[in-house]
Amino acid sequence: MYVLIAFVAHWYLSLFCQTFFLHRYSAHKMFSMSKFWERFFYALTYVSQGSSYLSPRAYAVLHRMHHAFSDTERDPHSPHHTKNIFTMMWKTKDIYNAVLHRRQPVERQFDRNYPEWSFIEKVGDSWFSRAGWLVVYSLFYVFAFIYLDMHWAFFFLLPVHFVMGPVHGAIINWSGHKYGYSNFDNQDQSKNSLILDVVMMGELFQNNHHKRPNAANFGAKWFEFDPTYPVITLLHKLHIVRLRPSAEAKKAQQEVGHDRRVDEKVEA
Repeated sequence: MYVLIAFVAHWYLSLFCQTFFLHRYSAHKMFSMSKFWERFFYALTYVSQGSSYLSPRAYAVLHRMHHAFSDTERDPHSPHHTKNIFTMMWKTKDIYNAVLHRRQPVERQFDRNYPEWSFIEKVGDSWFSRAGWLVVYSLFYVFAFIYLDMHWAFFFLLPVHFVMGPVHGAIINWSGHKYGYSNFDNQDQSKNSLILDVVMMGELFQNNHHKRPNAANFGAKWFEFDPTYPVITLLHKLHIVRLRPSAEAKKAQQEVGHDRRVDEKVEA
């Protein structure tokens, strides 16, 4: 029971950091925050993702490319140009590493206006850090097996801890562009996979998001629930983040060189 609770906690904390900090803040600038809170969520992203830590810069660049070239051959992670989910993940890994280590030229419109913290970047991407987190996860499971009477079958959850960030990305990019329904014609294959997306905290409303990339609420219809949005509104009320008004959000989106095919009349 303790192991399952720990797994669920790791799943949702890591997922929250990915959708809140990497996606909605780093890539899209849907809201602003002070330098203190930016560093706080930067560090929280490192702790929550652990061995699978993803760089906010590299994530932002790839995600902006994804919007600009959605489901074309230039899309870094489209399921429609790879054989299966594993080849898509491998392709994304190669592009991510090339961008991260600046081995691939990146258009200026994608490579700007994202949070940076060189210390966390160096630590998070080091093999020492990644291996250290693998040891921490493994020791917890060994401890639970010996002292908490954990069933041996729970060890099958351990690899998911190792690659938590990429697992979330693979589910979102594969399912969100293959399965479900569409509210809008975005000239791509983006789909809404779930009506109540509590599994991926709103990330599977891909069709809505590709239509309204400035909107902090990924739900569009009255019955579509994005569980991350109420958290963002709470953080806004607590003055931890500042949700951008519609016009300001649109301007910020243009500053990061976002999807050139998105309808200019974006809903707030």
